[in-house]
Amino acid sequence: MRYIMLICNDEVAWEKTPDDVRAANTAEYETFMGEMGGRNVLQGGERLRPVADATTVRVRDGKVVTVDGPFAETKEQIGGYFVVDCKDLDEAIEIAGKIPGARDGSIEVRPIWEM
Repeated sequence: MRYIMLICNDEVAWEKTPDDVRAANTAEYETFMGEMGGRNVLQGGERLRPVADATTVRVRDGKVVTVDGPFAETKEQIGGYFVVDCKDLDEAIEIAGKIPGARDGSIEVRPIWEM
């Protein structure tokens, strides 16, 4: 089964993170991606631009309405995601626990509804 793993962290805290810590974090993600690639579970993933670059789209009364930024005001924002193909939820949770962002944020693991 395929799962999406939404990486949620505090963007404000990340902006204040020293460059050497950011570089170490990036290296940890590269290690994670290499390991998951070696296990043949990693199908894709990307880092997302900050929420300030987001646009929320709604259709109301047949009209498209856009708003700058995310839909909800939250402390944590979705900063990236991975798509993995796992045998079950237990394996997906084990993999999510290895994502570096799980240490200071959260990883939402959601099954993909295949279309």
